[in-house]
Amino acid sequence: MRVLVTGAFGNIGFSTVQELLRQGHMVRCLDLRTKPNEQKASQISREAGERVTVQWGDIRQREVLAEAMRDQEVVVHLAAILPPDIYEKLELAYEVNVGGTRNAIEVARQQPQPPRFLFGSSLDVFGYTQDQPPPRKVTDPVQATDDYTRHKLEGEAMLQRSGLTWSIFRFADVPPLGPRPIHPIMFRIPLDTRLEMLHTFDAGLAVANAVSSAEVWGKIWLIGGGPSCQVRYRDYLNRMLEVMGIGSLPEEAFGHEPYCTDWLDTSESQRVLRYQRHSFEEIIRDVAKYAAPPAPVRALMPLLRPVVRRQMLKLSPYWQKAQAPSA
Repeated sequence: MRVLVTGAFGNIGFSTVQELLRQGHMVRCLDLRTKPNEQKASQISREAGERVTVQWGDIRQREVLAEAMRDQEVVVHLAAILPPDIYEKLELAYEVNVGGTRNAIEVARQQPQPPRFLFGSSLDVFGYTQDQPPPRKVTDPVQATDDYTRHKLEGEAMLQRSGLTWSIFRFADVPPLGPRPIHPIMFRIPLDTRLEMLHTFDAGLAVANAVSSAEVWGKIWLIGGGPSCQVRYRDYLNRMLEVMGIGSLPEEAFGHEPYCTDWLDTSESQRVLRYQRHSFEEIIRDVAKYAAPPAPVRALMPLLRPVVRRQMLKLSPYWQKAQAPSA
């Protein structure tokens, strides 16, 4: 099958491309031309030869999408600006997340044989649900709580009324296989928050299996790691900090306001797509393989650890407030 993947060299995108190629599909990759993306493009071109083509371009430009979408049977639309980057580039994020999705849908509709269209969304669209019994179900109400969730819900609505054959995947948290920059948002999440993880390879498998499925179309699906990947935020964070040699951080450094994430009912998506292969511990193992500091740095971590912890805690407004002298 001929499949176009937008955002092909992102986290879920690249796992999807690799799995599609493993399954024998012809894949066209569309993404921005950056050095890391060029390295991934070279890798898959060596591995897959003529079964993969790469097109560089911006989904804000319809002519780019028109060229990329020509003769494609399925479009997997994953290109997006995600949190936390979105909050520092709100205007650009709207142009990409909403404008780019609108462009992709309209170009798809204009094709002589419109392709089926799979859209990558997020569990964040359920809003603040930590006060409700888990898990979240497809039938639960949605609620826009910030720009990112507004973008995703607008994309979902556009697609559902487009007349295209569509499918929407609301993904759980999919950590990339590589270091994540330290960002203040990590302190925004209460430690007891329910969090569902999904291995990036399993995310790619879910999408690739959907391409060949007759059952996924016209439906919204919850895509997560399943019961073995349902944890609390403190479990995930402490395991990652342990792997990095930093150790757990004080509870006073973390907020208490609700955060948009939860456990999911993925029984139906697992029944149809058979994609859940990795447990939480296996996700941590594989992320650590790529995110852990190199050996020389690890050897110095006992010395560097206090400095690194102090620098991290400076990013927490809660910790700074707790440490401020009383008036």
